[in-house]
Amino acid sequence: MALIRILVADDDPQVRAGLRTVLGGADDLLVAGEASDGQEVVDLAVRDVPDVVLMDIRMPRMDGLRATVRLRERGVSSRILVLTTFDTDDLVLAALRAGASGFLLKDTAPQDIVVAVRRVAAGEPALSPAVTSRVIAAAIRPNTRQQTARALVATLTGRERDVALLISDGLTNQEIARTLHMGLATVKTHVGNVFVKFGATNRVQVARYVHDAELG
Repeated sequence: MALIRILVADDDPQVRAGLRTVLGGADDLLVAGEASDGQEVVDLAVRDVPDVVLMDIRMPRMDGLRATVRLRERGVSSRILVLTTFDTDDLVLAALRAGASGFLLKDTAPQDIVVAVRRVAAGEPALSPAVTSRVIAAAIRPNTRQQTARALVATLTGRERDVALLISDGLTNQEIARTLHMGLATVKTHVGNVFVKFGATNRVQVARYVHDAELG
């Protein structure tokens, strides 16, 4: 039986230790690496290409959603299974749209986490029951521009939201830096993050999503 190699990503060392114990109890699963932030996830996954990345959402340096987008952009074939305490509709949809193969809550029973890892590794979706009902509900709702925009905005950090708002107001990077009392290099980083998360290629597209999400 081929081992399923797993990269565990969570900023809490106790959570990582617990998952290592849960996954290590299965003969066909191997925790091949651990990451404590999103940038480390990307670096390790690009280097080692695990079968499954067990991904937390809220992590320092780079959150799990952005890390998922980065991995897809770089063509990494690892399956992404989100495991988080957050289960808002926008977050669930944003994770799936970013390229995640599954979404579990951290209160999921250990045996169900093992089953979900196996399903995702086999190319099948894996969703917590509560999450499944939300995805179905979203699927039967009209796919409006506002819903799409709000799902994208949900992936932004608070500072990125501030920057996106100012972009929509037509401010340049220099003007944003003065308004938010930030260095120009920091502003450019935030602007780049907004572009990546929105899948935007220009500031007009960012402004459209901000407008559609009714952030202003």
